Amino acid sequence: MPTSGSLPGAKATAVVSVSAGRAPPWELLPRYGAAMGQPSDEWPNAERITGNRGGRQVIPRPASAHPGASAPWAGLPPQRREGITIDRVRRCVADRPPRPAAAPPPAGSTSPGAASAVLVAMFEEAGEARVLLTRRAAHLRSHRGEVSFPGGRIDPGESPEAAARREAWEEVGLDPASVELVGRLDMLTTLSSGSLITPVIGFLAGRPVLHVNPDEVEHGFDVALAELAAPETFREERWALAEPGVPPHLAPPHLAPPSGPDGSFPVWFFELPADTVWGATARVLVELLRLVLAV
Repeated sequence: MPTSGSLPGAKATAVVSVSAGRAPPWELLPRYGAAMGQPSDEWPNAERITGNRGGRQVIPRPASAHPGASAPWAGLPPQRREGITIDRVRRCVADRPPRPAAAPPPAGSTSPGAASAVLVAMFEEAGEARVLLTRRAAHLRSHRGEVSFPGGRIDPGESPEAAARREAWEEVGLDPASVELVGRLDMLTTLSSGSLITPVIGFLAGRPVLHVNPDEVEHGFDVALAELAAPETFREERWALAEPGVPPHLAPPHLAPPSGPDGSFPVWFFELPADTVWGATARVLVELLRLVLAV
């Protein structure tokens, strides 16, 4: 994956044919496609992230957005933030109660969202757990060009785990049999579409061999949890819910991010070389890091 800096924490996963004799029915995708969109009438305050960190995502930042708090793990010494192994993640997931799955919105909810699942797939390399991410294709109707986990809608009669593994196979050619399911993170919803998401944690035996589907994915890559926890990677902003320019759909109250006395809520960003992770994906990563780092 091309980068605008030399930071080694985030690097591309090889995009070649899938092993084990199972080849998805699509062609290899060239690295990166057309540039993302510009600020528009719908998002007049959108801002393109540039520089040594951050990608081409267009952030629909409201005019009143302002800096928020430091990362929950900001005060930890480096030795607590580094050397995060798969075994460490496994123990942290095992030590907490099981999480519920996404379900249809409660009666009376204004949410139009469907139940979805994403696969938080991790593997270990050089003593560090790394998480698999994708950049969504630029031609998609929603969340185009944004960084996300492999995932999608849960089909009728399908479990979140089955949906997450199926979607990972369809999007990046990840063999479902190669994914060890170990648990879930907390259910959440997107503010723009109201999709109810169940994050499913899965472990891989080693670095995966990906074969991305260009109908859905522009690029697949991975990043170490230790890099996500680095002081220079994380940033919080506070956004107001009721401000013009913010998506009109608000999350159901039982799933919405916590709001401050001024009606604002935290929006989290991970600025990587050539990519900005934000929105629901960043919220999942924050929960994962808080779980693993015990903060």
